[in-house]
Amino acid sequence: MLTIHRGSGTATLARALGALLATPLPDPFAKEVVVVPAKGVERWLAQRLSHRLGSGPRGADGVCAGVEFLRPRSLVSLLTGTEHTDPWLPDRLAWPVLSVVDASLGEAWAAPIARHLGDDLAGVERELRQARRYGLARRLAGLFASYGVQRPTLLTAWREGRDDDVPADLAWQPELWRRVVADIGAPPPDERHLATCSALRDDPDACALPDRLILFGHTRLPVTEVELLAAVAETRQVHLFLPQVSGALWDALRPVVAEGPVPRADDTSARHARHPLLATLGRDAREVQRQLATVSAVEAVAEADPPGDHLLGWLQADLRADQAPADRGDRQLRADDRSVQVHACHGAIRQVEVLRDVLLGLLDDDLTLEPRDILVMCPDVEAFAPLVHAAFGAVPDDHPARQLRVSMADRGLATTNALLAIAAQLVGLVDGRARATDVLDLLAATPVRRRFRLADDDLETVARWVATSGVRWGLDGDHRRHHGLSLAENTWRFGLDRIVSGVAMPEEQVLLGSTLPLDDVGSSDLELAGRLAEALARVQAAVDALAAAATASEWSEALRVHVTSLTATDYDDAWQASQLDHELSRVAADSGGATLTVADVRRLLEDRTAPRPTRSNFRTGTLTVSTLVPMRSVPHRVVCLLGMDADTFPRSITVDGDDVLARAPLTGERDARAEDRQLLLDAVMSARDALVITYAGMSEHSGQDKPPAIPVGELLDALDATAAEPVRDRVVTRQPLQPHDERLLDAAAPATFDPAALAAASAARAPQPAQPFLPHPVSAPDPDLTLDDLRRFLTNPARALLDHLEIALPFDVDPPSNDIPISPSALEKWAVGDQVVNAVLAGSSPDAVLSAELHRGALPPGDLGAAALREIATSAQQVVTKALQHRTDNPVTTDVTLDLGDGRRLTGRVPDLHGDTLLRVTYSRLGAKHALTTWLDLLALQASEPGFDVRGVVVAKDRLGIIKPVDPDLARSTLAAWAAARHDGLQGLCHLPLETGRAWALGRGNRSTAWKNAMKKWQWDRFRAERDDPAWTHFLGRQADLSRLTDLGTLAETVWRDLVPFEQGWFVR
Repeated sequence: MLTIHRGSGTATLARALGALLATPLPDPFAKEVVVVPAKGVERWLAQRLSHRLGSGPRGADGVCAGVEFLRPRSLVSLLTGTEHTDPWLPDRLAWPVLSVVDASLGEAWAAPIARHLGDDLAGVERELRQARRYGLARRLAGLFASYGVQRPTLLTAWREGRDDDVPADLAWQPELWRRVVADIGAPPPDERHLATCSALRDDPDACALPDRLILFGHTRLPVTEVELLAAVAETRQVHLFLPQVSGALWDALRPVVAEGPVPRADDTSARHARHPLLATLGRDAREVQRQLATVSAVEAVAEADPPGDHLLGWLQADLRADQAPADRGDRQLRADDRSVQVHACHGAIRQVEVLRDVLLGLLDDDLTLEPRDILVMCPDVEAFAPLVHAAFGAVPDDHPARQLRVSMADRGLATTNALLAIAAQLVGLVDGRARATDVLDLLAATPVRRRFRLADDDLETVARWVATSGVRWGLDGDHRRHHGLSLAENTWRFGLDRIVSGVAMPEEQVLLGSTLPLDDVGSSDLELAGRLAEALARVQAAVDALAAAATASEWSEALRVHVTSLTATDYDDAWQASQLDHELSRVAADSGGATLTVADVRRLLEDRTAPRPTRSNFRTGTLTVSTLVPMRSVPHRVVCLLGMDADTFPRSITVDGDDVLARAPLTGERDARAEDRQLLLDAVMSARDALVITYAGMSEHSGQDKPPAIPVGELLDALDATAAEPVRDRVVTRQPLQPHDERLLDAAAPATFDPAALAAASAARAPQPAQPFLPHPVSAPDPDLTLDDLRRFLTNPARALLDHLEIALPFDVDPPSNDIPISPSALEKWAVGDQVVNAVLAGSSPDAVLSAELHRGALPPGDLGAAALREIATSAQQVVTKALQHRTDNPVTTDVTLDLGDGRRLTGRVPDLHGDTLLRVTYSRLGAKHALTTWLDLLALQASEPGFDVRGVVVAKDRLGIIKPVDPDLARSTLAAWAAARHDGLQGLCHLPLETGRAWALGRGNRSTAWKNAMKKWQWDRFRAERDDPAWTHFLGRQADLSRLTDLGTLAETVWRDLVPFEQGWFVR
């Protein structure tokens, strides 16, 4: 006998189930079998039943024992006797489908499949389409499995040759199904289903079920499960505990659904729902009633607890009674009613921050509320999981969120198991480019780091080596050939050879064979270079082995061996290796020797590592975050829906064009978007005290308004009509962009629990007294200074002050490039030219220098690189030629020691004095920095040797600059003035940016001209505006106006006054 227990919530159904189970089975050793839709429901139900079963006199301290929980698929497998060997499960069925497809591509009926797989094509296009093989087979296996569960009569007709009703473009499916059935040789699902139903009716002992079978919490039942339950019910007690939001609607629909399943287009049940949410969100619940209408059953109604006297409770009462919302004068919303909260936020990060504050507020307001009473559900857990971890775990110790333990459910295996993620990365390297960043990411994975003892500093060093050695992509030349390129330059082998040879010898433009040693590797790096070489050798071995694999078994074994060789796990993570072995063993066992391509394996791993619910992460006493499915209908005091954005909910499911059922669906057949809507309705009914919804209501970039998900909008419409007056403005909160917005202080209590955000908001609102430029007195610099000290100050006073204050600014590190250089940028050309000029002037052979540059990896390979180098070499040679005109064979380095007065002493060394010429050579264009630093060295020489006239010569790429000899007294006074300016500038910011100061001085006393010149350098230059320098931005803020440099004119006169007249004589040679 089948008994349908109806109730508006699972809590009331659980009480009824507890009462039923309190009466034991006749066989004391038999286990009760309870079928639940999801693992989260199982965990909650087991805990709930423990309050009734086996409890003592005081109650609530019992135990749920002797109960076996099954999933619907497990029940079907039990009834059909295929618990471990069902060949019709999609993952197993994919392999015979793949085999039949491969064998049939040349036949006429399979022409659509052949076209899809590019069987009539050649070259790259064929290869790309052939990569769809396993993906196509797995998709078709899923469709066939769906047909067998939801419409078995379709498969029966196909098997019997009756396929006239199939659309013409899908006419290949029946023949494919018949051949797959013949290939497997086992009874197909439809035949097995009929046989099982018949056996259950004729032979009660045909399956190992107890006298009582229970199904709990289902909101959708396919036709095959209904027929199996009907068959079991003829010889056993079957109890179906069915959550139905509205008993009134159930009663009203009896005559409407009595005929059973119909084409969905003909279903009129929604018209009979008076409450709009039951009509728009409750289709799954109506269709399950239609599925059960043709089965003989006894009904029992589980009485529900009365809902609360608040907005959420009023909505739930209307839904239970199927009462159309209308203005209710007796429902005056209290000022403190926060039972329904909808928060419109700027993006995902802000949603999580708002949710954190809302939950902390609820916990603070009600001391009886505990984290286990709160459920957070999210349509896209994978996207929000790292944000949740950061918001609740990566906060300071004084933040109250540190006290909350958060557990994440439904994560993908690739997220929770690093070894499976590494397996996927290795597969990606086989037909991928093995880019610099790809392999660095692999080396940074925790198990790989543990295997090769790579600390954070080691990874930074390796990344620097990769960038400077010229690694771009490809393991070696052979690996690149798969991509139509056989060059060895800029591969990992090329870079590794440079790194390893760099341990043995410096660069010095000397080739070791065809390898230029990397100059950035010291003898202390020998061990790290060895570990890197070993890691790359194992990566190469893994890629070679995987590339040689053909069958699924070979792929599985190769992955198992080489993931093991590349990784090491600690005691806590040892389970990851077992799980990897289990998943790969399943693939090998199910595949039947099928041949797979790299793309097939990639798709297979994606399927195996997709997000899945796990029982252990539910109801553990922590705040649980999961998708909407596992905990559907499970009551909690607070239910939160996170990320209910218009573009993610309901799921944007593209209808499969090959799905026969989707062409003309029947009621009761699965529809993911309708399921999501039902999930929202279930969430509304399962919240007892509060329902909290967050969504992206504004763009985090532009602030433009964005609508909520359509079902959320429908919920808001219903809420507007639930109370005495519209409540949307009370329910919806538009959150500010930043967590420290001072508007958060406008309420009676601050709307944030973040101490740092609260302090920032309070500070923003408080009157701002004038603040000293520096928060505390700065120690005076040492009166003794070096030429380098003075040079650093003059070229960037803001940076010098930061160094004196021991402040290090954050900076972005550019990741290694993945692109082979094709057309060098101006900066790359400069780097090569500068290297050539310095090396030739240092005495290296020009030919050796140019050969070294071709092997450095910074230039394009082959003829492109040779052409680029010729251009650079021509320009560099011109600079060298000019420089040689002013050089002597024996340049001198002069030590300088000067007493500047006021207790200051200047010391340093001035190199490259060639006779009476102080020579400076640069491959750059002549600029203010070259002029000022050369002038500084010239002043130091003239002041220290008064009787020796020295001129300064700067040979640059674009011109030759000459600074005439300087009077020694002028030199000494200028140096003293600069030293004094530095002394003051290290205790308060010196307003003299290098280029801007020189531009001002070039105005030569004309303030209008000086201002215009300075503006060009400070803020008008699109590419190199000096105000954008991070050091100046730190002190003056972003986009600082030139007027902020209050002492610019005076300081420019001090530094540049005497140099500018000498500089005016500069000319091009």
